[in-house]
Amino acid sequence: MKIFAGFLVCAALAGCASTQKAAPTAWMLSDNSFAPPSVRIDAGDVFAVSAAMRRYLDTEISGQLRTEGRQQGLYGALYRKDQLKLEYDSEMTRTAAQAFDAHSGNCLSLVIMTGALAKELGLTVRYQRVITDETWDRRGGIYFSSGHVNLTLGRKAIDARNSSDDRYTATIDFYPVGGLEIQRTWEVEEKTIIAMYMNNRAAETLVQGQVNDAYWWARQAIIEDPGFFNTYNTLGIIYRRHGNLREAEQVLQYAVAQQPQNAQSLSNLILVLNDEGRTAESEQLTRRLHEIEPYPPYYYFNLGQKAMRAGDYKAARDQFAKEFGREPTNPEVNFWLAAAYLGLGEHKLGQKYLALAVEYSTTRHQHDLYSAKLDRIKTSLQ
Repeated sequence: MKIFAGFLVCAALAGCASTQKAAPTAWMLSDNSFAPPSVRIDAGDVFAVSAAMRRYLDTEISGQLRTEGRQQGLYGALYRKDQLKLEYDSEMTRTAAQAFDAHSGNCLSLVIMTGALAKELGLTVRYQRVITDETWDRRGGIYFSSGHVNLTLGRKAIDARNSSDDRYTATIDFYPVGGLEIQRTWEVEEKTIIAMYMNNRAAETLVQGQVNDAYWWARQAIIEDPGFFNTYNTLGIIYRRHGNLREAEQVLQYAVAQQPQNAQSLSNLILVLNDEGRTAESEQLTRRLHEIEPYPPYYYFNLGQKAMRAGDYKAARDQFAKEFGREPTNPEVNFWLAAAYLGLGEHKLGQKYLALAVEYSTTRHQHDLYSAKLDRIKTSLQ
């Protein structure tokens, strides 16, 4: 059984947001079970504009803001290669100031940074969840579902009675691979974006083994937006990792009750029931889970790895190819499909999929790792 976290790394973070009513939160929290956080956790930091950001607006691009207008001037600064030079990096979800300093981040980080800059210029900002095919990643034994967000900038309304004029809007999108040809979106409030950030930080610190801090990040996400239901799944995982099985079960039971078809919450609840020795209940839910999702994420991938360990490269290739059909931009899937082809002596195809693993990498470490492997293979074939 897999551990599933709601996580927005963007393509993020993260299953579907819910429009259901806000949840009661007090009974979900167990502050006394955890030590105080070792880091500052403050929602005010997420969109805070730093002195360096203000200096950039007031000095470095002030000319183009005057000549092109604030909206188009900022738009150009984000996309022109000779200006901010932003890079996509899903290693960590950053605040606006952190993303600006690093000139990189996942889509949520870059949306937060852009929103902060736009508001500093007096532009109106609309944040949007983008409906895309579900994508998956795994880190530290946890499987992550990824979602995507973007934002639309509008000119400040002259008449305070009116909102921004949709005839003068620009959509900013930081999609990591290729582009989204057709986008279906729904608008989300800034408090939801902050909750997404907090939920991401909870998941990221959990992967690093910092269970205590993960709790406080998740707690703050729920406080910021109780209607963002992904966090309940994250909190359930944190409780289980911390040994708080009763609290884990309560939160996950609530999540499943709100979203009965949510395979991630069901999967995590099954793990908790097994931990509690409640085998009959877990088996019943397992049957229900199989009906909802007979072939879960990484199903064929795991079969492929099993075949690789047995030295059956042909079977491994076939299983990885099936997973590739579902996750063509997953760098790990491409890497192992390349490994299977190389095991079969099909070096051109091995190089092809390894090159795709490099192309689709979402972190600098991942990119460098796969690039080094590709270079070694090319050198060995010369």
